[in-house]
Amino acid sequence: MIPTITAFERSPDGGQGLARDTRVRWALEEVGQPYQVRLVSFKAMKEPEHLELHPFGQIPTYEEGDLTLFETGSIVLHIAQNHKGLLPVDANARARAITWMFAALNTVEPPILELANAKLLESDRSWSKERLPLVMDRVRTRLRELANRLGDADWLDSSFSAGDLMMVHVLQRLKSSGMLDEFPNLAAYVARGEARPAYKRAFNAQSAVFTATSTAP
Repeated sequence: MIPTITAFERSPDGGQGLARDTRVRWALEEVGQPYQVRLVSFKAMKEPEHLELHPFGQIPTYEEGDLTLFETGSIVLHIAQNHKGLLPVDANARARAITWMFAALNTVEPPILELANAKLLESDRSWSKERLPLVMDRVRTRLRELANRLGDADWLDSSFSAGDLMMVHVLQRLKSSGMLDEFPNLAAYVARGEARPAYKRAFNAQSAVFTATSTAP
């Protein structure tokens, strides 16, 4: 059965591959699973039909037969558990890969999103200039810890996994800030992820949606 995912009709990331449907597209491309995409407007995301799929009115969602999922961690884990290619066969290595998925979403991503909010949503607040360096320090702390753990390895564990997929996509949000360049091994790590053919297909598919909708009358 071909699954259907939802994605922004007009992605706010400007076709840079930062929207979270890119993670799901990437996972599906890695395992060779065809999929369909249903584009959703910001207005439609808050209407009852979409809220039945995602109670918080966001994207992406994942529909496969009677199964409906939301949250990218859950979706990517489901894909990885049901297809070869994103989780190791060895039980311990498999558990470590899943742990890195949780680390990407629960430990590394929150301060990065906090930084994005500080720059985009709070820059006009009187306390913004004083708070921003503190937020940036929290991001750097996580990057330093991650860089120390990665060292000169290609991937977080012995081979590419769903943990790397999630971590690379989380780190991509920092590329425009220049902070990632402060940690050369992490910048190289993200570049390795972006060089994977499956990532390129996912990126191009998401970028094509932005191009098509931004030029539509």
